[in-house]
Amino acid sequence: MTDNHPLAGVYAAAVTPLKDDTSFDLESVPAFLRMLAARGCHGALLFGTTGEGPSFSPKEREIFMRSARVYRQQLPGFKLLAGTGTPSLSESIDLTKLAFDLGYDGVVVLPPYYFRKATDEGLYNWFSELITKAVPSHGHVLGYHIPATSGVGFSFDLLARLKDSFPDQFAGIKDSSHDESFAVALGKRFGKNLLVLNGTDSYFHHALKNHAQGAITAAANLISEDLREIWDLYQAGKDPSEAQARVTEQRHILEKYMPFPPILKALLHKIHGFPKWAVRPPLEEVSAKLEKQAIQDFEDSQI
Repeated sequence: MTDNHPLAGVYAAAVTPLKDDTSFDLESVPAFLRMLAARGCHGALLFGTTGEGPSFSPKEREIFMRSARVYRQQLPGFKLLAGTGTPSLSESIDLTKLAFDLGYDGVVVLPPYYFRKATDEGLYNWFSELITKAVPSHGHVLGYHIPATSGVGFSFDLLARLKDSFPDQFAGIKDSSHDESFAVALGKRFGKNLLVLNGTDSYFHHALKNHAQGAITAAANLISEDLREIWDLYQAGKDPSEAQARVTEQRHILEKYMPFPPILKALLHKIHGFPKWAVRPPLEEVSAKLEKQAIQDFEDSQI
C-alpha cells in the first residue's frame, strides 16, 4: 500500500534503560535500538508510558533524547518519536520544540492529564498553542489517547477540529484505549485521513482492517518480529491471522504481569542479555518468583 502516512509502521514503546541508581544507562542505548531495528521495528517511541515518561524531568529527557538521536544516525530509516506531553503547557511546548530541533520524526503528546475535567474547547486551545509554538510545518504530532491511565481522552469532534485546523502537523493519535469498538468508530469517521497507531497488540489486525496505519506497543520490545509479520502480510494483501494469534497469546501472557516496564526489563535481560535495568518509583521491581514464572510462561509461548 502506497498511501500510508510517513510515520506508518511498527514501533516499540521503548523501555528506558536505567542503572541500579535509576540514572540513565546510556551505554546500552545503541545496542537496544539496534536490536529493535533488527527485529523489525520501523522506529521507537521514547518516554511513553512504557518508557516511564512522567517520571523524568525535562532536563533528564533532553539528555536521553540527545543521546538516542546520535545513535539513531547509525540506523538509516529508523524513526524516533518522543513523548512530550505533561500537564504544563509551557513544559510540553519546550519538550516538543526540543524534539523537532533534534530531528525527531514526530512527537506523541498526552493531553494535560492532571486536568481531568477539561472541555474539548480547553483541550483544543491547549493543543493549538502547542502546535503553533513548537511544531514546524513538516512536523507530526500524535495525540496520546489512553484515557484509562491519563483520565483525559480525545473525542472525535476534538480530533476532527485539530485535523481541520492543522491538517499536516496534527497527524492523528496513538490509540491505547484497548477498545475494539473505538477502533471501528475511528475508521468509520476518519478513514485514513487520520493517522492511527494502535497501542494494543492483540487488536493489531483488527485495527489495520479499520484504517489504522501501524502500532506503538509495549510488547514490541519483545515481539516486534511477529508484529512486523502482521504488518507485512497485511500490506501485501495476505491474511496475518496466524501471526496475530501468536501475538495475542504473547500479549495476554505479558498482561498478567503488569505494569509493563518491570517485567519487560526482566525479560529483555533474560532473553536478549541486556543489563537488568531498574525502574523508577513508584514502580517496583518484580519479585524473583514472579520473574521466574513470567519468563517460563513467555518462553513456553515461543515453542
